Amino acid sequence: MAVSDFQLLQAWQQVLKLSRLEQGQTVTILSSASTHPQTLAMATIAAQSLGAIVNRLDLPPVNAEKSLSRDPLAYLGTTALTGNPAAIAMLKASDLVLDLMTLLFSPEQIDILKSGTKILLAVEPPEILVRTVPTEADRARVKAHSELLGKAREMKVVSDAGTDIRFSLGEFPVISEYGFVDEPGRWDHWPSGFCFTFPNEGQSNGVIVIDKGDILLPQKSYTSDKIVLTVENGYAVKIEGGVDAEMLRDYMESFNDPEGYAISHIGWGLQPRCHWSTLGLYDREQTIAMDARAYEGNFLFSLGPNNEAGGSRTTACHIDIPLRNCSVRVDDTEVVRHGKVIEDWIP
Repeated sequence: MAVSDFQLLQAWQQVLKLSRLEQGQTVTILSSASTHPQTLAMATIAAQSLGAIVNRLDLPPVNAEKSLSRDPLAYLGTTALTGNPAAIAMLKASDLVLDLMTLLFSPEQIDILKSGTKILLAVEPPEILVRTVPTEADRARVKAHSELLGKAREMKVVSDAGTDIRFSLGEFPVISEYGFVDEPGRWDHWPSGFCFTFPNEGQSNGVIVIDKGDILLPQKSYTSDKIVLTVENGYAVKIEGGVDAEMLRDYMESFNDPEGYAISHIGWGLQPRCHWSTLGLYDREQTIAMDARAYEGNFLFSLGPNNEAGGSRTTACHIDIPLRNCSVRVDDTEVVRHGKVIEDWIP
């Protein structure tokens, strides 16, 4: 459903206020050929209405000859900032960057954040943005779960479909995503609402069963049959099943990179305004499927890089897979039970 300029403007103003944008600060809006024009226009006006100095940096698309998909998360690592020191300098000189292009997992993004610049990614269509405007309550909830995860030394995930896997924890920090950037050097994604970390290198073992109706990203498709991943010492060493498994194997093999099979981030969704079912209501060209990544009660795991959390593994291949109906336990505390978030441990 179409969104009015006024409604989207109000949403941007709320997010920028939550991100502590102050009068006189510099905002650079990073855009590309795929940036939604209404999102760009309302972000610009919202930042100006709060007294910011607003710049726009428009960069050409890259990776078309490498990626098998139009999804911006289908090929990671190389961006329009690669080898572009002038653009990087502009972003480092900004207090806040509104990323309407997608820099995720790029070394340039990590470098910019280290300078103290805040980066907020927002590439979903306007109707998803206005439905998922973040709140302080989102932040408090995600932070509570992140604090628990940060103390844990093991995550165990099981499901009636057959998932049974353990991840050793503690080597990497916990990352909280709640939809706005309220601290220097912070990155976040609107929409979001989940916490995650990365397992210790080489210390994930077990079986993950992607059941019928679970979602593969960036394929942006519901699976029609089970896919069984055997995980040994941090890598998916077998991908078994029917046609869905064959398509996943074929896609991953196209990168010709064994690091693409490594277990990447692991965590669970906490956003009640995101829904498992909405992927079927959008054309694949319209969304990057943040609903699927953030809906409340999912177990979200990924394959590929860990440099986002300070690790050394970089790869262009990155697969996000949110699972339904799992039970997730961190140390002795159950946080998700059969796909429902458990919070009786919160004081």
